[in-house]
Amino acid sequence: MATEYGQGYGYTHGYEPGGERPHRLPAALRAPIEARSWREFAYVLLSLPVGILMFVYAVTMMSLGAGLLVTFLGVPVLAAGLAGCRGLGVLERARARGLLGLEVAEPEPLPQRKPGVMAWMGAVLKNGTSWRHLLYAVLQFPWAVFSFVVAVNFWAYGWALLTYPLWFWLFPMYGGQGGLQLYGDAHHSVYLDNPFEITVTALVGLLFTLATPWIVRALTTVDRVLVHGLLGPSRLATRVVELESDRGVVVDTAAADLRRIERDLHDGAQARLVALAMDLGLAKEKLTEDPNAAARMVEEAHGEVKTALQELRDLARGIHPAVLTDRGLDAALSSVASRCTVRVQVEVDLVERPAPAIEGIAYFTVSELLQNISKHSGAGRASVDVWRSDDRLMLQVVDDGLGGADVSAGSGLAGLAERLDAVDGILVVDSPRGGPTRVTAELPWRR
Repeated sequence: MATEYGQGYGYTHGYEPGGERPHRLPAALRAPIEARSWREFAYVLLSLPVGILMFVYAVTMMSLGAGLLVTFLGVPVLAAGLAGCRGLGVLERARARGLLGLEVAEPEPLPQRKPGVMAWMGAVLKNGTSWRHLLYAVLQFPWAVFSFVVAVNFWAYGWALLTYPLWFWLFPMYGGQGGLQLYGDAHHSVYLDNPFEITVTALVGLLFTLATPWIVRALTTVDRVLVHGLLGPSRLATRVVELESDRGVVVDTAAADLRRIERDLHDGAQARLVALAMDLGLAKEKLTEDPNAAARMVEEAHGEVKTALQELRDLARGIHPAVLTDRGLDAALSSVASRCTVRVQVEVDLVERPAPAIEGIAYFTVSELLQNISKHSGAGRASVDVWRSDDRLMLQVVDDGLGGADVSAGSGLAGLAERLDAVDGILVVDSPRGGPTRVTAELPWRR
């Protein structure tokens, strides 16, 4: 079902009130004063005390539990220690969300099948998420020490050297020396006390200050990996959620297609067939009284039959064309391209055919894109390329139209992206203003 090019491709012209205004300073210069940099620095500073707390708690509880395994208290202590690590993980996810802007989903709940304390302890001890939280509590501490030392030293030295021209006078006034001592031994000393050395010191401090936010950002990248990998849901749970979401998309898409088919049948072919039945009934009544009028009515009914048949063919072609089943993507896409109002070049380089479901989605995707190009792109020509790359079916549709397409700005491309995502596919749009528009789709190759 085609959507208008302006909606489906999301054209925007000029400055949008809701968009971000361009910065006057480049990123390298504004990084030391950005709120993000200070939030990340605060995260590194807090990581040390938090890391000490988690490390001490985890090591203490695990050591105590392991030592008490010879008694009946060992298992409850271990379970309590793992449960506490899960609770600390909640705080860590909240800290990462607030200071790093990292959204990490809650891990899957404990699979406790039976009520009771013993069942709860068994669920905690057998759950992999609990042990991943324990591993995070142990690994985060040494990393927190390292990142704290690096970040604080770079930050302190950078700002101290940058502001050295403002406070170097303290040395001759209160320290009894010309300035900051760069080198000294029993025979001679080097002080940063003349204008040139003070300026160079400030420039070195500027370099340290400009580099510090990026160093801190690199350090927090490791924290992001640790939080996301150890405190989030497991890959299996994430995959289950994705499959549930994809199943919902497939169900919604199928329901929408059924409603569209029902509407097209009701408003199109069914209405024409009802009118045809009425016309044939009137012609039957006039057959003996006025044969000429009856013949005209039969002739009109014949035209209605042709129109109804054409509508049914178009509807069947929109569902799953027979040429796709019989001859594959090459013939089916060539047929679609022949009905496009712009000149379309089709190239299909496939030695074998993918699964029928993948083939149908590929046909629908190209058909939808060509309909939008034909109606609303303003293009003079377009091209369709289909090929296989390893275990992926690749589609690429290019036109020389207006450009400015955006998946997030309209429903047409967004609907295609959802349909492809439901089968582990990807839709990538490259469409600068003024064109050309290049839409690339990847689908899994399934035999």
